[in-house]
Amino acid sequence: MEMQKYEAQLEEKKERLTKMFAQFCPPALEVFPSTPSHYRMRSEFRVWHEGEDLYYYMFDKVSDQKIRTDQFLPASLLINEMMEALMLELRPNKTLRHKLFQVDFLSTVSGEILVSLLYHRALNEDWSLEASALKERLSKRFNVNIIGRARKQKIVLDQDFVIEKLQVNGKELIYKQVENSFTQPNAHVAVKMLEWAIDVTKNSRGDLLELYCGNGNFSIALAENFRKVLATELASPSVESAQFNIKENQAHNVQIIRMSAEEFSDAVKGVREFNRLKGIDLKDYDCETIFVDPPRAGLDDRTLAMVSEYPRIVYISCNPETLKANLEMLTATHSIERFALFDQFPYTEHMESGVYLTRRS
Repeated sequence: MEMQKYEAQLEEKKERLTKMFAQFCPPALEVFPSTPSHYRMRSEFRVWHEGEDLYYYMFDKVSDQKIRTDQFLPASLLINEMMEALMLELRPNKTLRHKLFQVDFLSTVSGEILVSLLYHRALNEDWSLEASALKERLSKRFNVNIIGRARKQKIVLDQDFVIEKLQVNGKELIYKQVENSFTQPNAHVAVKMLEWAIDVTKNSRGDLLELYCGNGNFSIALAENFRKVLATELASPSVESAQFNIKENQAHNVQIIRMSAEEFSDAVKGVREFNRLKGIDLKDYDCETIFVDPPRAGLDDRTLAMVSEYPRIVYISCNPETLKANLEMLTATHSIERFALFDQFPYTEHMESGVYLTRRS
């Protein structure tokens, strides 16, 4: 029954996306399904205090009510196991439960989990001692680290990241994923996205430019298809993770620059000079392919104009509305060669998609 329900919602997304982009005459939609359950590698829950009881809850916007959530089917099995074990520890512990209002979980397919406890009070030495003892007890079952957060406070026991290990086309890729930094939530579908991007860029000529590279998720996976990869990212934690991931994966042909897409556009056109580009000669790169995975707002007009100058474009989108708007400009010069739906968020309206375009002669 669960599989039938999942397939029905996926079919509806497939039909909706196909109809939405019909004006561009794309090739047949490639569909990459999720697993029907336990697909989310990160989840967050509010915490409700009711006398001596304590439990996780989520808010249902339809019924306008909070829903007690002892287990959460979309979350990874590891998160579900930790939810139960953690709550058994928190309920009788007055120090750890006092003013606790939220718990965030970040897990990996490789077995690591990060637990963040959020409070409406300052955390003191008593909290640190109890949290350390909690970590020691949980570590008998889990590869776990714990973070305590309060206003202007962050206490880390012992690290604020997990190391994910994904099997992509039979090759292990290693990714440092930091708390509160963006990571792909659905590991199974994330692997399919990487494999699709590798496939559409195989036999590529020249180098690759990637904008919005995050922790180097795609840059590192695609490095095998290019002579060199130049990638930009503005958020410092993501850049630091990307540098770590480049080293761990021995992706020696990947260079990360801490710049926004707009800044890089100015640098390429010689509008501005940036100290961050010292030691990097942009003329050493012959980028014939550009990869973009922008935020929900899509590409701004200036970046869109820059992207349209490249012979080949790989566009990963988390918002079909802004992708459609961007394609209205890009398809004036380029043709859609590949079109994909990645079901990152089953049972929701959300659709992640991928488009590969080549410049028309």
